[in-house]
Amino acid sequence: MTPPVPHIAAAGSALPGDPVDNTALSAALGISAEWIEVYIGTQTRHFARDLLTGEIRHSLADLCARAAAQAMERCAAEPADIEFLVLGTATPDHLMPTTASRVADLLGLDQLPTYQLQSGCAGAVQALDLARLLITGGGYRCGLAIGGDVCTKHLDVDRDMSAAAPGDLVNAVLFGDGAGAAVLTADPQGPALLRTLNRCTGLGREPGQIIDWFGLADRHEDRQALTEDYKAIEENIPVMAVEILWELLDDLDWSPDDLDFLLPPQLSGRMTRLITEQLAVPSARPISCVDRTGNNGNALPFLQIEQLLPQMSGGQRALAVAVESSKWIKSGFALQKP
Repeated sequence: MTPPVPHIAAAGSALPGDPVDNTALSAALGISAEWIEVYIGTQTRHFARDLLTGEIRHSLADLCARAAAQAMERCAAEPADIEFLVLGTATPDHLMPTTASRVADLLGLDQLPTYQLQSGCAGAVQALDLARLLITGGGYRCGLAIGGDVCTKHLDVDRDMSAAAPGDLVNAVLFGDGAGAAVLTADPQGPALLRTLNRCTGLGREPGQIIDWFGLADRHEDRQALTEDYKAIEENIPVMAVEILWELLDDLDWSPDDLDFLLPPQLSGRMTRLITEQLAVPSARPISCVDRTGNNGNALPFLQIEQLLPQMSGGQRALAVAVESSKWIKSGFALQKP
């Protein structure tokens, strides 16, 4: 018996609060708005806490539940239709209970498997991959794949950034908060999820990004929770992105000219434009949002899918590329509209 092909019936998103532009961010951090514009190329981002007061206004679970509810509404899926929930995130609200279980509770879902995958930018694709496998081989017909991150928990607005190194400045202005979700179904609604790629390629390599979790015993140590080797990221991610593109094309027996849409890696507005040029697929329309949303991690591939779905016509093809720098994970996926 031929296994069912999973389809993405609908997608949704949740971005907290009003967009924060570079002028407001530069005023809060004492960083030049022109530097943010030129070096990062991101115009706005959204924060789950108030930039001036520090008040937390949204949890990751809140945002993920909003995005999932929107996706369900767009394809008329009821809670009783949802048979599993998979969440990819690098910034859960708690270690226990999982944010995935909290999201299920907020959506009124019970008596179903919930999975939480701890990963950075590749976590969204990992969530799609697991959802795909649950439909193709697990006997499930409909479920949720969700990705989201609340990165402002690592943004210290009281820190003096005037003498900070460029690598630290990048971390202060690159990220935003948000969540995205997709309803996957065995029924032919929306584009088919034909392939997913997830591969850790970091054997023997130093991490490009480290996020620490501080407990009671070490939370007062004089080290940053988030560190990043942005030079290594700039050097390696464009190369890896090209490798991912061609691996997926070869696996599908597609040529670059077969692509109607390209979902490039979403690092920053500037880096995404550079990588898109290096991917060199002029026939494909790029789907990008990071210059408006900031780098909100695992939300981004779902935000791209949300943009993509209304634009796809019958027979059209899309390919997505995502790279996680923490331990150099290659990821991506391919869609085709029936």
